Amino acid sequence: MNRRRFVQLGAALAATAPLLSLGTGTARAADERVAGRLGQGGFRCDVAIIGGGLGGIAAALSALKSGLKVVLTEETDWIGGQLTSQAVPPDEHRWIESQGCTKTYRQLRHGIRDYYRRHYPLTDAAKARVDLNPGNGSVSALCHEPRVALAELEGLLAPYVPDGRLVLLREHRPVSAVAEADRVQQVTVRNLRTGRDVSLEAPWFIDATELGDLLPLTGTEFVTGAEAGTGELHASARPGPSNQQSFVSCFIIDHVPGEEHVIDPPRDWAFWKNHVPNLTPAWPGRLLDLTYFHPQRRVPVTLGFNPEGDTPGVPLNLWRYRRIAAKANFQPGTYPGDVSLINWPQNDYMLGNLVGVSEAEAQKHVASAKQLSLSLLYWLQTGVPRPDGGQGWPGLRLRKDLVGTEDGLAKSCYVREARRIRARFTVLEQHVGLAMRAKATGVKEAEAKAAEFADTVGIGSYPIDLHPSSAGDNYTDFPTAPFQIPLGALLPVRMKNLLPACKNIGTTHVTNGCYRLHPVEWNIGEAVGAAVALALRKKLGTSEALAKRNTVGELQADLVKLGVELAWKA
Repeated sequence: MNRRRFVQLGAALAATAPLLSLGTGTARAADERVAGRLGQGGFRCDVAIIGGGLGGIAAALSALKSGLKVVLTEETDWIGGQLTSQAVPPDEHRWIESQGCTKTYRQLRHGIRDYYRRHYPLTDAAKARVDLNPGNGSVSALCHEPRVALAELEGLLAPYVPDGRLVLLREHRPVSAVAEADRVQQVTVRNLRTGRDVSLEAPWFIDATELGDLLPLTGTEFVTGAEAGTGELHASARPGPSNQQSFVSCFIIDHVPGEEHVIDPPRDWAFWKNHVPNLTPAWPGRLLDLTYFHPQRRVPVTLGFNPEGDTPGVPLNLWRYRRIAAKANFQPGTYPGDVSLINWPQNDYMLGNLVGVSEAEAQKHVASAKQLSLSLLYWLQTGVPRPDGGQGWPGLRLRKDLVGTEDGLAKSCYVREARRIRARFTVLEQHVGLAMRAKATGVKEAEAKAAEFADTVGIGSYPIDLHPSSAGDNYTDFPTAPFQIPLGALLPVRMKNLLPACKNIGTTHVTNGCYRLHPVEWNIGEAVGAAVALALRKKLGTSEALAKRNTVGELQADLVKLGVELAWKA
């Protein structure tokens, strides 16, 4: 007998508000079957992508280029996820300008730079730089304002909207699903403005949500937190599903010398000003301090903060770390001061999780994370040590306009860890960690290479960067070898027509630390979109069928045509 799952988390399906309907395209005869309106309550399409972050957008573009009809949903009013609504400029590897990302991700990076050249009053010198870095930030070769990325991402999707091949439902959140015989039949998303529900039916579904929200709704097997028994060198001493990395409520500030922009003391200032994280190894003191636990050296290190320039002898100026607009790159008068995105150790929220808790508890932690960030801002304005011996920079100004919110904090929290599918293959530290690879292959770490996967669908590179966890693990950061993305890590063990496209793939708590970054997430989404297109073209009804050797070869050929790199150059 077929198993049937029905998870209903909201009101009964209601008539949807007026939406952009899926129009007729080249496959006119199929429109009523796979791309039509479900009465007044939803849509049928070829693939429903839940989550409009980088993985979801890349999956949509890949599917659209193959002629599919796509519905893409996004919980906020900004698509782009960690690059826009979470406000974090791209964390990338050192080879990003020449290799190690897909053609469309490179197109996005070029587009962001060209947007500045077309629309911003850059200096002649800045405009002429091929490798323009608008903020001259040290964390990335492309530190920029989130709104610029939003404009470019909207532009990439725009050609597919007029004829109805793409329906984009902003401010829609998944609330329920129907699954039968190991297949997802329907997902219901709720319009967060009107409260009305929209049903989505498709032969394939993609979970590109930031927290893997479709997995529990559909009954897809998943794991959370830190595993035990993986044999990984850096596995947590505190295994358990609730041991998850910290998350951040990011914000953007500029510095206007001579002006006063000090905010009122935040509601929870009395708590956060003296808070000492309870971590192992021990945090060196208060969280709101310039001394922190260095993730590689694993000793206390004191950083700098100076919005007026670097301080000699200080290893890192936090102001410049994620600076997204350096006024020296722009014509005089464009910016009254430099602009910086604040995503630091000092506003990592470690006191609770967003996954594995009730909705009420998750929202409590989001509110608390916002209070931490506002308390950090207040401390920077009033209490942080200055190089001249004084305290605080009152000219620091919260830039609400640059994140598009009333409270001045990013629309969504920057999350590092989500629910992860139980996959046909799980990437371990043994496959990518430099020390473990060197030991396994008998070479020096400098010569070690990551495991090669016959089913590779892309590549990436980043250290395994684990931030302090809710269970008390302090920073861990160690090198990896440039790695591949195996198709097996994108295939659930059981569910036949649901694929992941965000931080919810088959990694461990440890390897999630290097597979969660911007270009890797984009590559995962692009591969998943192409996989769905291949499955529909060849009438493959299950994700297991994608794993067959001949099918993997066809998928890899499709990806190469799309401009996806499958292996690192020697």
